[in-house]
Order: sequence, then structure tokens, then C-alpha cells
Amino acid sequence: MELPRRADGDYLLASGEMTDIRSRLRAVSSQHDLATVIACAFDHRTRILPFIYADMKMVPAGVRAIGSAMLDSGFAKTRIVLQQWNRNFRPQQMRLDGRVPDIFMVSSMHLHSTRCDEMIQDANKIDADIRPLIIAGGPRIIYSPWEVFSADPDHPWGADVAVTGEEYVLLSLLEVLLSLRGSNESMRSTFLRARDSGALDEIPGLVYSRSAAHNGAPEELVDTGVQRLLGDLDELPHATLGYRLLEPPSTKPTLEQHALAENRVRDHCLISSIVMTVGCKFRCQYCPIPAYNQRQYRVKSGERIADEMGQIAESYGIINFFGTDDNFFNNTERTLEIAETLARKASTGRRPYCKIRYGTEATVHDTIRLKEHLPVIRQSGLRALWMGVEDMTASLVKKGQSEDKTLESFRLLRDNGILPVPMMMHHDSQPLVSRKSNYGLLNQLRTLRKAGALFTQVLMLTPSPGSKWFAETYTSGCAFDAVDGKQLEPHMVDGNYVVASEHPRPWLKQLNMLAGYTYFFNPLRVLIALFFPKSKIPFADAESRPAAEVQQYSPWRKTRRWCFRKFRAHMIDAGMQVLGIMGLIQTYRRTLGWSWRLFRGKIQRAEQAPISRIPMRGADGGPASHALPGTVMSGTSHVHVPVKALKESPRSDAA
Repeated sequence: MELPRRADGDYLLASGEMTDIRSRLRAVSSQHDLATVIACAFDHRTRILPFIYADMKMVPAGVRAIGSAMLDSGFAKTRIVLQQWNRNFRPQQMRLDGRVPDIFMVSSMHLHSTRCDEMIQDANKIDADIRPLIIAGGPRIIYSPWEVFSADPDHPWGADVAVTGEEYVLLSLLEVLLSLRGSNESMRSTFLRARDSGALDEIPGLVYSRSAAHNGAPEELVDTGVQRLLGDLDELPHATLGYRLLEPPSTKPTLEQHALAENRVRDHCLISSIVMTVGCKFRCQYCPIPAYNQRQYRVKSGERIADEMGQIAESYGIINFFGTDDNFFNNTERTLEIAETLARKASTGRRPYCKIRYGTEATVHDTIRLKEHLPVIRQSGLRALWMGVEDMTASLVKKGQSEDKTLESFRLLRDNGILPVPMMMHHDSQPLVSRKSNYGLLNQLRTLRKAGALFTQVLMLTPSPGSKWFAETYTSGCAFDAVDGKQLEPHMVDGNYVVASEHPRPWLKQLNMLAGYTYFFNPLRVLIALFFPKSKIPFADAESRPAAEVQQYSPWRKTRRWCFRKFRAHMIDAGMQVLGIMGLIQTYRRTLGWSWRLFRGKIQRAEQAPISRIPMRGADGGPASHALPGTVMSGTSHVHVPVKALKESPRSDAA
């Protein structure tokens, strides 16, 4: 089920409100001396293709954005802990500024749910007198906020509040709490008073629990509704701020006395995520993005993006960026405003802009639509484009792609010095190999490799919370509940494991993905790439250093530099193959056993989507915006079926 839409004209925050709330918080922050720890949950069992290696070398944008908002609001005693780097971190043992933090925040994706819950449970064990206010957020919480509240009366644990929105929702919560906080009162005590008085009910984007018993299992969850979105992304806090708050990598369960030094950030972070645009015009039924964004498309200005890239490069030495865009080419005018600004900065030949390069995501359809603008987009620093090809024949989903259009988009990108990276989606009706057509998975991978793809991802279609297909995937019996006696675990629901299929032999689908990766990444391709690399495209060996600097080089140094650039361009393809093979070894190690379970064991299928076991209601007493069909409404014996579900879900009546 998708998130419901707010009323027309009420999707966005008032202009300037994001800036104003940070200004108001700065005015009172010195009176409260808050210490905050923000933890990013990470399950190391997810370290397989296609995300392995990048997952350790790029600080997630979400926790960095929250940290930036806290620091920009005057709360300097803030630390960001990444479980990627600090897998032994224990909230019970965290101390910041010599004390237990006032606030402990946890951000998580669905596939990292296990680690998220472990941290929340560990924080719950802190003595009640000094226990921090626990706030949960991130992609998992946006769509399934009830998951961070235990329904087990024998094992009560949970966050104090779940934030189902972006930075503004968190800052609004803090503003209300600080306005009510007494002298030396704990933030958790203040929160409980604010909750019970109804002071939080006017902040859209929160879910909190209520219980008659002190520290008992929740009796109900109160949902304050869907957030209002920030329309002008230039109002966000500067992206550089979050890097000042990173906890140094460590095997200790505790925190270091100081955050990671600026001159050491690049040692652990080679790529910087950066928000440029948010939203997509396509309405794929397996994707929650359009509904989350209330069908809005939001952007930063080119000047703001250039400033963030420039400052990150100068402060931390990071020159590689990855845009967190849903579809960078979504809007021609806004794409060109960004690209032309960055191209103008790069054309000066001055550091750091002449060195900056970035990658992002777009669709085949929009790439062709912007074909005459690709030269300036390449000049802006775009080096690689992740393409939502999904299925070249458009049998699974239609986004304006076809075999001819896909190949045309690849040719256009490569001719303009941009490397295309196809993102593929395997599905039940697609065979491994097909005759006289390009319908088979290997057929398509062969075509894409021949067209110049250096890297690829192949994922299986899985239930995505917040999408139109989510509830129906379960009620139709497509989704698995257990296989060979093994319950599905959150880390497996990432597209790399077959966890939803109507195919009579789902183990074959799992092996197909391994076969696809093995076909694309193998030692033979490494040898071929050494002699006939796909990375030899225009501008691949172009000089990126300032012309004035190169002019001062001796002839011998210029020659060495020329040879290095030629060699690097030649070896990129072979290097990507080696990287893919190393990742494939981990993928085999982690997923081959699941193939065996699918082959030999009985598959137990789910009958209903994983709904909240705790009754939910809206703050006004009506239906909860974030509840799935079938959730019990608190105060009634009726199941919760949101109005949107009644209108759109063909199975809502059964639920």
C-alpha cells in the first residue's frame, strides 16, 4: 500500500520554514547543552553484489543529513556512528562528553532491521534514570514504523518515538520538547509529558506508543499523519557539516573522545553521497518513491550543488560523488540548470571543480530525450549513469525502454564519454537463455556488455514496503514466510534472494541470478578487457588537472602523466571485472545455501503482509496513515483499512 496523499495544496512546507526552525533552535540550544548520538544500522550479511565495497566507502546521506541539521541548529555535541565501521558499537556503553547522551537516534533500512532492533533493545537496558530519548528513523521507519515497538508483553522494548519523515519533522519534535523542558529534566521525561498532553499531535510525521503500565508493552500506536515535504532543497543544512561528526572506525563498543579528524575522512570515505534531486515522474507499481514524494519533484539549485561539492572536495579531499537522485533526467530545465552550472565551474580549469566527477541514476527514456544536451552534462563532471533498464523487452515494467532504445541510449552516453551501468530486474517469466530473441537474462546481459556496460546489477523483484504491489504480493501467496523451516530474515529482502515467486522451481531463479553475474564477471572477461577494454571511450584519458599546473611540469613528468592517464583509462574495465569477481565470491558464499533450501525444502507462503500487531490510530482518532490494511484500530474491534486502500487495493475487502 502506498502512503496516502495530503490534501491538495498542503504537500509542502511554507517557503523558508526549514531555515527558520533551525534559527529558532540555535537561539535556545545553548540553554540545553544536549548530547546526541546518531547510529546508522548496518547488517554485514548484506555485503554482496552489487553494493559490496561501495557500502563501506560512502557515508549514507540520511544520517549525515540528520547530523548536519543538528549541528546547524546549534547542537554541537553530536556524533554519527556507522555500524559499517563500528560493528561492535553498544549503546549501553556509549558516552559523549563524559555522559550518557540525552538523545539516541537510530536510522535503518529494512534489510538492516535486525541490527536496528538490537541497538534499540540495548539502549532500553540503560538505567531508566539516565536513559536517553530513543528516536527511530530512516527508510524502514517511513513505511513500517510499528516495527520498532515490541508487542511482546514479556519482552517490552522499543523506541520512544518513530520519525516517519525528513529533517524538518525531527527538528519540529525537538522544538516542542525544548519549549516544555524543565531545568535539568531529561529529554525522555520531557517527551513523556509532551506525549501525554497531546503536544506532539500537531507534528505530522510521528508515530509514538501509549501504555497504561510504566515501561510495559504498548497498548496502541498513535500516528500523527504523513509529513509535509521541504520543497526548496536549498534550505537544507550544508552537506559538509555531517562529516565533522563521524565516529572513527573501531572495534570497540564505546565511543572515542573525539570525532574523526577532517584529514582522515578520505581514508575511509572515497565517495560522497549528495542530494541533487528527489522524485520521479514514472509510476512503477513496485516502487514507493512517487507516493513518498507526494508526486512532487524537488531539486537543489546548481549553485548550491556546486558549493557543496566544492567544499567537500576542499575540506575532505573527496572528489567522487554519487547523486541520490531517483531520476536525474526527470525534468529537462532543472537538469540543465544543474549541469550547466557545474560545467561552467569545471571549464575554469581550477581546483577542485576540474577534478570533481559524479555518477547518478536516470532512465533510458529520459537519456534519449536529453541526447543533444549530453555534451554539457558530461562537461559538468558526470562520468557514469546507472540506468533503470529493468528488462529490455519491457515485459516486466514499461518505462519507455525497448531493446533499440536501450542500445541507442548506451551509444549516446559512450559517445559523450559517460559510462552506462544497467540495473536489471529478474522475474518469474524470464528464462535464463532464450532462442531467437533477447528475452533471456543472459541474452540481455550479453547485449548490454557488447553495448559497453562495465558493471551491472541483477536483482529479483521483491515486496517493497510503500509500493502498490506490497500488500498484494502477500495476499496473493507470492511472498514466502519460511523455506525449509528457516524464517525469512530482513537482510534477505534486498533483491539478492528469491523471497517472493510463483515459479514452480524458485531455486532456479536464484541460480539464474548467480549465473547472470558469473556470465558478466569472470576471469575470461578480465583477459579480454586487458586487450579490448570497454572503458576506452571519449575523454576517458582526458587531463583533469589545471592547465596552468600541467604547464609547469617538466617534459619527463608530462610524459609520465600522459602514460598514466592512458593506462588508467585502459585498465578501468579489467579493474571493474576484478572487483565484480571478488564481490561474486561473497555472493556465492551467502546465497548458494539459500538456493539449496529452495530446492530441497518446503516453502511456506505468507497469507498477509507483515502488519502491526499493536493497534494503531491517527492522532485525531481516525485511521492511521502508515497502517497497512488489516491493522486493528485502537479503541475498536475493526480492522484498519485506509481509504486509499479501499479505493485502490483489489484485496482490501478480504483484508
